[in-house]
Amino acid sequence: MKDKINKIALWVGLLALVVLIASLFMDADGWKSPLAVFTAISITIGLGSVNSLKNYRYTAWIIVAIVCGMLYPSAFLKWGDFDLRDKWVILIIVQLVMFGMGTQMSFRDFTNIKTMGKGVLVGILCQFSIMPLVGFSLTRVFHFEPEIAAGIILIGSCSSGLASNVMVYLARANLTLSVTLTAVATLLAPVMTPLLMKLLAGTYVEVKFLDMCFQIIKIVIVPIGAAMLVDLFKSDSKVWKARVNAIFIVFVVWFVALIFGFWSVLDQHFSAGMLTAIELISFLGGAVVVGKLYYHATVYSKKIQQFMPKLSMFGIVYFTLVTTAASRENILAVGLLMLLVSILHNSLGYTFGYWFSRALGLDKDSCRTVALEVGLQNGGMASGLAGVMGKLATLGLAPAVFSPWMNISGSVLGNYWRKKREKLEAQS
Repeated sequence: MKDKINKIALWVGLLALVVLIASLFMDADGWKSPLAVFTAISITIGLGSVNSLKNYRYTAWIIVAIVCGMLYPSAFLKWGDFDLRDKWVILIIVQLVMFGMGTQMSFRDFTNIKTMGKGVLVGILCQFSIMPLVGFSLTRVFHFEPEIAAGIILIGSCSSGLASNVMVYLARANLTLSVTLTAVATLLAPVMTPLLMKLLAGTYVEVKFLDMCFQIIKIVIVPIGAAMLVDLFKSDSKVWKARVNAIFIVFVVWFVALIFGFWSVLDQHFSAGMLTAIELISFLGGAVVVGKLYYHATVYSKKIQQFMPKLSMFGIVYFTLVTTAASRENILAVGLLMLLVSILHNSLGYTFGYWFSRALGLDKDSCRTVALEVGLQNGGMASGLAGVMGKLATLGLAPAVFSPWMNISGSVLGNYWRKKREKLEAQS
């Protein structure tokens, strides 16, 4: 039944595309925008009926978000008095995205550091040097407005995301190294991303190092850590379980106190710096509470864990939609140039990542892994940071444009390397 619906949607979408093209040559302005949205949605649903294109559905939904944001910007900025760009809304959405990412990770991902030390070291060195420096260089060649230029450096300074693991699996490269690199780079992001932004983008925007560190801990480390606690609850470690359960009880009481106004008492007796520290500790405690509740939810229904990656995808589509709507004028002004920069940034990341690691003696599979880890950045993290900084329309422009292209290029490169490997295996 689902396949039949997908096939119908594809044919309807293709028919709508023909009508849309015809309307471009006719005096039918009132039909063009709704037709474009309908066509994009129908074809995206229809891609599920084509085996070779199923992997591109997520990217297609991002394109749908771009189309909707460009054609109906006012519809995706505010709903009545509710601001879709509100910092707290962005924070919650990005935490959901990272929580979904965390459900696909485990503490075991860090255990390969000892056995794959050289590969991890080379990968991390490439991750936090190539892309930030390439991004900085491109901002010097293409003269964007300061905050837009800073967005290019921002996405280059972020760690890799789970998309790189998918592409490495597709390429049949070193998946173990890929997963470990993603885990380690994510753990280093709260320090490395603000540091690189301070050094490379400090002349474009004001970068508060500690503030950005705390923001990354809140939007990346806390939700990922919460999701990964499921591993701990599934283990046989009774001592650690007892400790986590004690922390859970303490913070449940703490959050109940906050609900009943205890924060106002703290606000009267502590300095701003101390309140920031208390807020960060509260977020870390919240990770324990959410992690334990999520574990019990997965015990109740295993379908919940299967749903989480889809929730992450929804979050990325949300960021793309709101960012596109907010930065529509900037996209119209520099959109094509930004797309060119995204292609250059991404391509140079793959190229330098591969050949730099090759020069340092890694095998071909590991070099391909490093290339994909370097070239595919965590767009959700970059968009989330831009959102909580209140600069979605400018700082968030690069992540919105770069993310769809990274998914497309990563899929193409992964498939190319897989086919090349299969051809060599067939000849041997």
